[in-house]
Amino acid sequence: MSKQNLYLIFIVLVLFGVGCSSHPPVLPQVPVKGETNTGFSFSVENVIPVIWWRHGLNKYTDIGLKIGMPVSGTGIDINRVLKKRDRRWEVLNLGYSISPNSSFDLTYYMFKGGLRDGKVNPFNIGWTGFRVMIVPDGSYENPGPGNDQSIRFGPLFGRRFGARWGIELGYFHDFRAGFEDNEDFPHKDGKWATQFSKSTGISMQLFMYLGPTNRKK
Repeated sequence: MSKQNLYLIFIVLVLFGVGCSSHPPVLPQVPVKGETNTGFSFSVENVIPVIWWRHGLNKYTDIGLKIGMPVSGTGIDINRVLKKRDRRWEVLNLGYSISPNSSFDLTYYMFKGGLRDGKVNPFNIGWTGFRVMIVPDGSYENPGPGNDQSIRFGPLFGRRFGARWGIELGYFHDFRAGFEDNEDFPHKDGKWATQFSKSTGISMQLFMYLGPTNRKK
């Protein structure tokens, strides 16, 4: 990925960053028991990079930890491989992230590996998925008949471009709040987006992969 493309992605992340929630980073590989991977993620909700680790518990399960600065972006999640066949595998992820609109995520991923010159390329991997996102108590205290909770659902897709870089895009909509501002579920509190806003459902993450910090002996 060229430097110009990285700069463009960073500018987009900053412009769309207001009001969003945080989500787990994606390491597109099946778990390896005893192996710990690390990296950084740049996202719409955290202009300051978030550092993350993933540790393989066995060949089906790994756990993830991420730490944001000072706190926003910090979270924990767990992956479970449900199905694997050749260069395709499916994963269920459960995570919790701290942000202005802290949320629980339940995500179903479908990964597919690619080829280069007829050979398996371990870094050319794409994925799609669906996410249920629950903001139990958002940043805006709703005085109307609706409560402070936002429940969202929507698609996502991503790709790893090489050994170091990957990206994920998604949108998760609150169907109770609709697409227009309303009294029951206001999309803005003054100039700031609430947990009901469309912008809160935008997910854009850029991943930097640093590789394993240790391997199973």
